[in-house]
Amino acid sequence: MSDADELEDIRRRKRERLEAKLRDGDAAAGAADESGVPDEPIRVEGSDHFADVIESYDVVLADFYADWCGPCQMLEPTVETLAAKTDAAVAKVDVDAHQTLASQYRVQGVPTMLLFSGGDPTERVVGVRDEATLAALIRDA
Repeated sequence: MSDADELEDIRRRKRERLEAKLRDGDAAAGAADESGVPDEPIRVEGSDHFADVIESYDVVLADFYADWCGPCQMLEPTVETLAAKTDAAVAKVDVDAHQTLASQYRVQGVPTMLLFSGGDPTERVVGVRDEATLAALIRDA
């Protein structure tokens, strides 16, 4: 089996596990609403998991944060509300635990939010923004 085939097989298995978690209502993945999008933020566990999340949902708002960051803590209720009220999946990426992801997406300060549409990054927001501003970005994605 070639490296490309092996990588595709790993992605397929992870996608199947993620879909099964969503179908089963697994609390760790966040309960899904009728659209199949979790209504709670998804805690990213690594690069492969992040790639699976981006591939699994049409619109993903990725919140790159740090536990020690005051503005990130202020933004947390807004992020949770967006996960519950919008049709976007919301992914939380701890930059301290996932430095490779932060570097890959050129995150230089926190909080940084990246909006993905169709698997591609379309918007970047650095700093705290209000719920209406972020909801409008999601709606326009």
